[in-house]
Amino acid sequence: MKKEVIVISLGGSLILDKDCNVNLQYIKNLKKVLKNNSKYKFVIVCGGGSIARKYISAISQITKDHKLQSLAGISATKMNARFMSYFFGLEPKKGIPHNKKQIKKYLRKQDIVFCGALEYNPSQTSDGTAAEIAQYFNGEFINLTNVSGLYNKDPTKFKKVKFIPKISWKEFDKIASSLSFKPGQHFILDQSASKIIMNNKTKTLIIGKNTKDLDNYLKGKKFKGTIIKG
Repeated sequence: MKKEVIVISLGGSLILDKDCNVNLQYIKNLKKVLKNNSKYKFVIVCGGGSIARKYISAISQITKDHKLQSLAGISATKMNARFMSYFFGLEPKKGIPHNKKQIKKYLRKQDIVFCGALEYNPSQTSDGTAAEIAQYFNGEFINLTNVSGLYNKDPTKFKKVKFIPKISWKEFDKIASSLSFKPGQHFILDQSASKIIMNNKTKTLIIGKNTKDLDNYLKGKKFKGTIIKG
């Protein structure tokens, strides 16, 4: 039976902390979960995280050109993807794929493929890239981030918050679209991805850094996270 492709947007903050230290235990746990759910094929799009924001901040000191800032951020996503590929023991000679056709080619031979943001487009992000890849493979989209799902307020800044276990594509897009785009932005799932999943009716999950929740979802068990659908 042909394996279903699940596309994961892996937040850069889960790869590297704010001081650019590798979140080694998290990555070990993630590797175990993905390897133990071999009935799927996975495409993991890596975010740039703290290193991308450092690059973007430095570039912004010398130019207001958003394209250069975005390219700096994209380079960080690719660096993170290469690291993750090596950590998972994937063939380093091939490097990482740089377009959807290459991803499809890689998937024929392996069950896990890492990539960064693909070709440059204005306002494009790693989340948006992941949403486009999910559309390409007609698969589900899982956003792995540093909070356990969607809340009515940022749980890293407010104590009294309400967890939202399920939301429609349209309602979520209203929230995402209320924010203005800037390179290196940090939102649970950005405007670029929101438009794509809404227009293509892609089932989307937001799951936090507890890899047990990801494992439970993949196994059809109860998990904590937000479902964006309908």
